[in-house]
Amino acid sequence: MFSRRDWVDLAWSMTYYLRYFCCYIPFYGLFGSIVLISFVRFLESHWFVWVTQMNHIPMDIDHEKHQDWLTMQLNATCNIEQSFFNDWFSGHLNFQIEHHLFPTMPRHNYCHVAPLVRAVCEKHGIPYQVKNLWQGFSDVVGSLRESGDLWLDAYLHK
Repeated sequence: MFSRRDWVDLAWSMTYYLRYFCCYIPFYGLFGSIVLISFVRFLESHWFVWVTQMNHIPMDIDHEKHQDWLTMQLNATCNIEQSFFNDWFSGHLNFQIEHHLFPTMPRHNYCHVAPLVRAVCEKHGIPYQVKNLWQGFSDVVGSLRESGDLWLDAYLHK
């Protein structure tokens, strides 16, 4: 059922927890270490959801429009305004347009490419969307509200 490689991968990934608990149990005890890692994972997962979703919701994505690749990428995402805080908070993923266009580029270079991408978009009349951080968060909340309303309608037959 499991190959030798699967067991090697599992053993390798478990070394993270071994190292973690060896470092933190002396300071926080077993229970405190479990609480700490659970809290960090909780914060990390919520941060990831907010950062990734604020650049993608609500975007007009439709495969039937037969648009070119660049236009489809720009319709599927937007940027969050650049600032020291936004760059730090999002890990430079506030440049989501550039991330979609150049996924292998190191994130700290997106701010250097953004003006070039914006100029190409202006030249070809393609919308280059930028919103502020609060608008991004507001879009996530609005999308959750819309999804909740759809769920209520589907399952409670309002």
